Order: sequence, then C-alpha cells, then structure tokens
Amino acid sequence: MNKVVIDALAPTGVLRVGLNLSNSLLVSSKANDGSVYGVSPDIGQRIAEELGVPCELVSFKSPGEIADSVDQDLWDIGNIAVEPERAMSIDFSVPYALIEANFMVCRDSPFVFNKDIDKAGVRIATFGRSAYDLWLDKNFTKATMVRYGSIDQSHEGFKNGKTTVLSSLKPKLIEEVLANDTGRIIEPPFTAIKQAIGIKKGSIVALIFLNYLLISLLKTGFIAASIEKHGVVNKLGIPDI
Repeated sequence: MNKVVIDALAPTGVLRVGLNLSNSLLVSSKANDGSVYGVSPDIGQRIAEELGVPCELVSFKSPGEIADSVDQDLWDIGNIAVEPERAMSIDFSVPYALIEANFMVCRDSPFVFNKDIDKAGVRIATFGRSAYDLWLDKNFTKATMVRYGSIDQSHEGFKNGKTTVLSSLKPKLIEEVLANDTGRIIEPPFTAIKQAIGIKKGSIVALIFLNYLLISLLKTGFIAASIEKHGVVNKLGIPDI
C-alpha cells in the first residue's frame, strides 16, 4: 500500500473508525465485552486490512458527535451520512448504503402527502442532528421541528402525543407499526440517506483510495454479503454503481 495513503488515513499506525451507535442498521449488535458488529464495522475493518494496519472501532452516540469531533483527532474515518452542512468540514466518499426516511402520522390524521406536512402549527418529532433532521431543516420552512437526543426518544415523543408527525428511518417506522400499530407511514420517503465514509477535509489521495475501494466492495458483493450477514436485507439499499 502507498505510504502516502497510509499516512493520510492512519497517521498513528492504526485506523480509528468512528461508528454511529444510534444507527442500528449499520451497527447492529454489541457483545458483552463491548465489541460492536455490523455493516459499518465490517467496512472499517476491511479498509484497515487493505491499508495493512490495525483497526480500532471508536463508538459515538450520534452522527452529530462524529461530525462535531472532526477536528479533535478522535477518528480517522467516520461512519456518517452525506449531508451538505457536514460537507463544510468533512469530505465524503461515494455512498455504500441507502436508508429511506419517512413520516409517520396517526391513523386518523388528515395528512396524505409529504407536502401536506410543511404547514404552520405542525410539530414534527425528529432525531436532532441526524441526516434526515438536517434535510428537514433545509427543506421544511413552516412546520416546527421538535428535536430529541435519540431516535428512540423521538418515537416516544410522538407516541406520547407531543407531536403530530414523526420523522424517522423507514425500517424503524415499520418495526413500530408491526409492534404497536401506532400509526400510518406516509409514502414515498421524503428523503433517502446516503451512508458513506467521512474524512477530515483536505486529502484528495485518501478520498480517491476510499472511493476506489468502496466501489470495488460494492461490485464484488462484499457489502451485500455484510448486509445479509447482519440481517438487514430489505432495510439497507445498495447504491447503483
């Protein structure tokens, strides 16, 4: 492996992979010893293997924490969704997975279409600083966002009647409907989240390497196999390449 690439991505000799623990589709399980497993850990470990360096998985409670710590030298690559606001300080690879985000409303709600929801007086529960929250902040100008510290808290806020609408990841909403029959999902998704690898801005060499490797992992079926292994088939989409 080119030393320039290793120095750019793993300057300490270890590839530190920032993981977003709030996304159970990508970090899907945790062992008793604290070890985490999932599609994102698999990809991080595969990148470290390609570089020929050890891999250290660094856990964060939310994507916002990963983004906020980009200049704190806590991670080398981050499991984070592509978002224009974050692109001010983070360079993103090509996406390796897609996650749909939808609205949920009560069954007797008058809302039918996504566009109906962006109205004054409508309160939308959302996971603050998530990719879909950042999308809503830019695209919905009339409704009020009620931001929670976790995706589970946003669901509880909606179920407790604190908001009229819930925004969330579609697989999480489907689980909610199946488990509690609490509402109705509005189709189509209001956005599709592009999950990618983020790095601190400024290293074209590192970004080219990551893009080349991720495209290879998509083409060879590595990512599809990881999605199947961790039981998230039909919950994570695979980008066209």
